[in-house]
Amino acid sequence: MNVMDFSDVSLVALRVFREVAERGTLTAAAGALGYTQSAVSRQIASLERAARSPLLERRRDGVRLTAAGHVVLRRAVTVLDEIDATARELAGLPAQAGTVRLGWFASAGAVLLPRAVAALRRSHPAITVTTREGATPVLVRALRAGTLDLALLASAPPFRPFDTETPPLVLRTLGERSLRLAVPVSHPLAASDHVDVADLRGQRWIAGPSAGEEKLMGVWPGLDERPEIAHTARDWLAKLHLVAAGCGLTTVPAALAPAAPPGVRIVTVHGGPEERRRLVLARLPRPLPEPAARLADALRAAAADLHGGN
Repeated sequence: MNVMDFSDVSLVALRVFREVAERGTLTAAAGALGYTQSAVSRQIASLERAARSPLLERRRDGVRLTAAGHVVLRRAVTVLDEIDATARELAGLPAQAGTVRLGWFASAGAVLLPRAVAALRRSHPAITVTTREGATPVLVRALRAGTLDLALLASAPPFRPFDTETPPLVLRTLGERSLRLAVPVSHPLAASDHVDVADLRGQRWIAGPSAGEEKLMGVWPGLDERPEIAHTARDWLAKLHLVAAGCGLTTVPAALAPAAPPGVRIVTVHGGPEERRRLVLARLPRPLPEPAARLADALRAAAADLHGGN
């Protein structure tokens, strides 16, 4: 029986491994840490020697943790969290037991997130919430890597699982949001509260840059033509300001209609299948600390207020 020896494993190697697990590629991890890719590779190699087993499966689109990698990651997260807590205590800083780390997709930060955090601050002012925006794959990996406690994710039909790793994430649907169309107030389509899907042929679109499953976010789904993308932007507010400037059309969740800037009209689209987006709160399958549970309750309440009529 081979006995694994982690006595010489450094904290640097553990931090690098967690970053790789979260970022999904050695290159991205190196960039985030300010290391060279070869330095990251050396740290991973030192861990794999100690484990006497591959921890990463190298693929063309990045890396994926092996079964052994999941075990090492789970233990590494525990060790690093304890080391960080020790450093704070020695520095005379308060413990972070009341801190919750939340990840969220772009449009959640416009209305839902501020409302939930504000409500939590009123009811439980001792709880600190730190947040970060990210694409769905990044947020899912961050949950797995233990650098997020909760993640707000958006899901589109056919509502597939966010990943195939084990154990499966615990998912709670907070609501379903209907999709709307944002048009300039000067555009002919702004004359009515609704338009027909056939009227969208030949329009110019403002969309998010292609990124896997998030390809062409901003174009009405299922168009029977290749859309003309006039502008690309990741930030939904930038898209809406481009709409206000008359640069094209974009899609927007119905819950964001109140946040649309002047010069934008939000309309419904008739014809074709109804487009729905599901708002999901994701976490690892383990008991939630009370601060995280309180934030989850605040998010559910805010979502119920926003999506009750959508």
